[in-house]
Amino acid sequence: MYGTLDISTSALTAQRANMDVIAGNLANKDVTRDAAGNQNPYRRRVALFTPARIVDGDKAPGVRVDRIVEDPSPFHLRFDPSHPDAVKQGPQAGFVRMPNVDYHTEMVNLLLAQRAYEANVTVIEVTKSMAKSTLRLIA
Repeated sequence: MYGTLDISTSALTAQRANMDVIAGNLANKDVTRDAAGNQNPYRRRVALFTPARIVDGDKAPGVRVDRIVEDPSPFHLRFDPSHPDAVKQGPQAGFVRMPNVDYHTEMVNLLLAQRAYEANVTVIEVTKSMAKSTLRLIA
């Protein structure tokens, strides 16, 4: 029983981290400058899961976020000559390099993470119910 709770709890933690990453992507989908003020668009981040967590050198069942990486896909170009970060000369004049964040993809990923989170909450509730029923039968 505790293994089931541990697995579901680790999945809740991992999906929460995944939702935080997705929320950050959505919040920065129009950011064209980095923290230093340079023309460097925000680069989409992705949480990578690993199927086990390490506890005292042993692999335990569950899942965790292994690391958060930047998506290497190219930036989007948007034609907006009035934007302060628009290219001034050359074949891309008037275009602005925008982050490689796609709103629709992020929303689908957010829904998937939400459904996975809800499924793990349900597993915890069912496990608790089974334990309660077992104790009722024993008593």
